[in-house]
Amino acid sequence: MASQDILINWAPQETRVAIIENGALQELHVERTLERGLVGNVYLGKVVRVLPGMQSAFIDIGLERAAFLHVADLHPHGNGGGRGDPVKPIERQVFEGQSLTVQVIKDAIGTKGARLSTQISIAGRMLVYLPQEEHIGISQKIGGPELREQLRSRMQALVGRPEEGGGGGFILRTNAEEASDAELAEDIAYLRRTWAAIRERAQTLPAGSLLHQDLSLAERVLRDLATESTQAIRIDSRMQFDALRAFGDTYMPGMAARLEHYKGERPIFDLFGIEEEIERALSRRVDLKSGGYVIFDQTEALTTVDVNTGGFVGARNFDDTIFKTNLEAAGTIARQLRLRNLGGIIIVDFIDMVREEHQQAVLAEFRKQLARDRTRTTVSGFTQLGLVEMTRKRTRESLLHMLCEPCPTCASRGHVKTARTVCYDILREILREARQFNPKEFRVVASAAVVEMLLDEESVHLAGLSEFIGKPISLSAEPTMNPEQYDIVLM
Repeated sequence: MASQDILINWAPQETRVAIIENGALQELHVERTLERGLVGNVYLGKVVRVLPGMQSAFIDIGLERAAFLHVADLHPHGNGGGRGDPVKPIERQVFEGQSLTVQVIKDAIGTKGARLSTQISIAGRMLVYLPQEEHIGISQKIGGPELREQLRSRMQALVGRPEEGGGGGFILRTNAEEASDAELAEDIAYLRRTWAAIRERAQTLPAGSLLHQDLSLAERVLRDLATESTQAIRIDSRMQFDALRAFGDTYMPGMAARLEHYKGERPIFDLFGIEEEIERALSRRVDLKSGGYVIFDQTEALTTVDVNTGGFVGARNFDDTIFKTNLEAAGTIARQLRLRNLGGIIIVDFIDMVREEHQQAVLAEFRKQLARDRTRTTVSGFTQLGLVEMTRKRTRESLLHMLCEPCPTCASRGHVKTARTVCYDILREILREARQFNPKEFRVVASAAVVEMLLDEESVHLAGLSEFIGKPISLSAEPTMNPEQYDIVLM
């Protein structure tokens, strides 16, 4: 198993987590304070208004706007009902002034408040805890009936009976498929302690109070990202180190022991070369050590990956050159998919290989490298066109979409018009305007490159148009305009 180190760069506005395996950056997670949602948070709410006509209620949870609770999101056992029983009208289940423990299931959007549910669920590393239920559920994505029944039996033994201090329902997440009994038991204990703390706060805090907030990124490092192969978890903030140590000692003592406070003067990401890796992960092209390179292109429907030999000519013959480039690219692509967090359909165009054994060796290496990915992937063989089709589960926004936005200059096309093309657009627009208006002069305001071309290479055409319309045309360079922008002013 690959040795792993985790670096946490904390600032009041942003937390960044880098996962390094065998000295190379494999994953980057980013959480920004102002963009953090409320979904998963548990509040002690107070009913401020019941609307029988909409079968809804407005709940004060301490935010600027009251939150929204629909009758369908009321827990059926909370008022003596059961699943399958007719749904009672909301006015028979809640009343104004009543205190309710509620969970946010949808963030506020525009003028609409957050949407709530009284059906509480708490996520752990491998399990989801349903404190108001008693059943054991298994993710549909976990293997066949035999494995699912085996997991259910193991869970029932670990959960115990309500009279023995057990109780509550659980859903096994996909990453619980290969979990040991010790790992499952640790998750069960953590979730029950969390629910006990929520209930205790609900009895002591006033209505409108936050009872439980979904874990921050730094806390999720201990819950979700750290593994048995994690050697150290380094964080550059003393305050957050102390908070994380306290959290870990209470809920995950095994992982808390691996925490270290980084005290160096250089920023922790600079010291380990993470900033440069992030810049490379935002570019289309990734260079290979052999001299080849890989191109990544994201579209709405899928991601395409293209492998090229570039300047690599070091092997004895061309077949060996292609084979070695593809082998190196297989590891690079697997790593970049994790680092960029690319999901959905992915098409990989390796360089065409003539020999069947070369194709199978590259495919085996690709699958081997992908096996280190915590996100589920599926890989097909080579198609008739020599492409490898694969899928990778979407878990969060890709790194590109998280850190970047569409280019305002090219409008996401990836290209801009040449200065000559813009010049000809301007000449046509002046001719169009001259047929409708009769100003004393036309003044063209455009980027410096366009103005320079109109004054130099296109000066004959500009003079000819001026003579044809019988009006002078003046030019003005505007440094703030992008290459395609221009304005024609009627003087």
